[in-house]
Amino acid sequence: MRDGQATRSRIHQAALDLFVSRGVTETSVRDLAQRAGIAEGTLYRHYASKDDLVADLFASNYAAFARRLRERDHPSLPLRQRLSAVVSEIFCFHDAEPTLFRFLLLVQHQALPRMAEGHDNPVSVLQQMIEDALAKGEIPALDPALATAMVLGLILQPATALVYGNLSAPLSRHAPDIVAACWRVLSQTEIENG
Repeated sequence: MRDGQATRSRIHQAALDLFVSRGVTETSVRDLAQRAGIAEGTLYRHYASKDDLVADLFASNYAAFARRLRERDHPSLPLRQRLSAVVSEIFCFHDAEPTLFRFLLLVQHQALPRMAEGHDNPVSVLQQMIEDALAKGEIPALDPALATAMVLGLILQPATALVYGNLSAPLSRHAPDIVAACWRVLSQTEIENG
């Protein structure tokens, strides 16, 4: 059993490295097996397909990332402090584990539709923070889903810019500016309903 875990761990690391450097579509099962140092048949004993590997790798790490953010969030604090803690955690995660962060960022559109409804995720953590702030009257009336999308854009676009070499690392040094921008959007924007 322990050998199975070690093999699975090697598969995961090989997949992260290859999916981020080459892309999911461009990475073959043969590439994955070679990088992991196993036979293709061994990979198939763990995963029925490359898509199943992507889905498993994404779901487990996406949920773990959400738990990390929930641990940093303190609902009793004002929204700006909550945003600061969560954005700092997102950027520190990027700096500490850039390959995993990039994997989650780059394959989300492929993997999210395969996740079970109600699965814990970073987006729901952020939206809950915004809904809490709305209920407390900390921010003007906003559609929580739209507000979450706007804040996510402010958080994820710098990470994307860094991936493409348009922004310098570490990402965590940009956290105060991003938190300030998020706060300006949330505190000064009133979105008309209808």
